[in-house]
Amino acid sequence: MIRFFKYVILAVVATLLLLLAFANRQIVTVSFDPFSASDDAAFAISAPLFEVVVVFAMLGVVAGASATWFAQGRYRRAARRHRAEADRLRAESDALKAAQPRASAPALTGR
Repeated sequence: MIRFFKYVILAVVATLLLLLAFANRQIVTVSFDPFSASDDAAFAISAPLFEVVVVFAMLGVVAGASATWFAQGRYRRAARRHRAEADRLRAESDALKAAQPRASAPALTGR
């Protein structure tokens, strides 16, 4: 059922991207030169508007994912430390269990 919903969401997103592409085919110039106000900037890209929007949306997703990954580094480090400590304690417990002789049941004394 979840797979079905994934495909439905994917179809909706693909449809929206296609509608965006068909509606925004005009060529725009994106200039990365803040000192040049003319169209012949030192570094400028001419592309359809939908390509510019999609590329910058993807860059935003990558930047957000990277920022989240770096921000959660301390939690991953703590999880590794706790996992190593749990493994060490588990091994120590197993070693103590193996070293302990099996105690026989106490004898019942009859009166």
